Amino acid sequence: MKKPIYKRIVLKLSGEALEGDRGFGIDPKVVTSIAHQIKDIRELGVDVICIIGGGNFFRGVEGEKSGIDRATADYIGMLATVMNGLVMSDALEKAGVQTRVQSALEIKALCEPYIRRRAMRHLEKGRVVIFVAGTGNPFFTTDTAAALRAVEMNADVILKATKVDGVYDQDPMKHPGAKKFTRLNYLNVIKKQLRVMDATATSLCMENHLPIVVFNLIQPGNIRRVVLGEKIGTVVS
Repeated sequence: MKKPIYKRIVLKLSGEALEGDRGFGIDPKVVTSIAHQIKDIRELGVDVICIIGGGNFFRGVEGEKSGIDRATADYIGMLATVMNGLVMSDALEKAGVQTRVQSALEIKALCEPYIRRRAMRHLEKGRVVIFVAGTGNPFFTTDTAAALRAVEMNADVILKATKVDGVYDQDPMKHPGAKKFTRLNYLNVIKKQLRVMDATATSLCMENHLPIVVFNLIQPGNIRRVVLGEKIGTVVS
């Protein structure tokens, strides 16, 4: 049997990944499917850290366009990630996977505060750790939070789960002839503005030699395939 090529991963999920075909909110079937895929890789002995966006409920940038103060809008977006994190935690627990949710904003009734050493201990005990509320600061995306936490937690890779099967030179949904990249380096991502992750997150990964794998979450079993080293998606390194 193949062995995992990564010991510890950060799984970055967009909020939109949880909405399925609904266009808003949460599709329970999608969340359950993701939970079982995570359980599958936990059973391979891989440490799993989850970071989830909040775009299925609210985006700070969009809130600003509606006239909300940008900092306030970003805090509202952080609260959206808390909701998604709690939903994912519930689905994982029902699948038989122990979890802990840690928040960059203090919400005592719902989450632990983010404490690095405590999070490390949870991973050592086989729990899936879910980080919510981004970095706790406005003007930073959950991509940046994923890169920051990955470095702090000594992760081997960031797995960015999306609705497409990698990184393209154009939006493949709008341009059928878009070219897919199998490998990229960090500088090309930044220079070409390929939207793998934002520039801050990509720079942080580059400085710490942390690879990013962008792949299609919709295809069941893809998280396992990436962890086992199969050539799917796009690798940024």
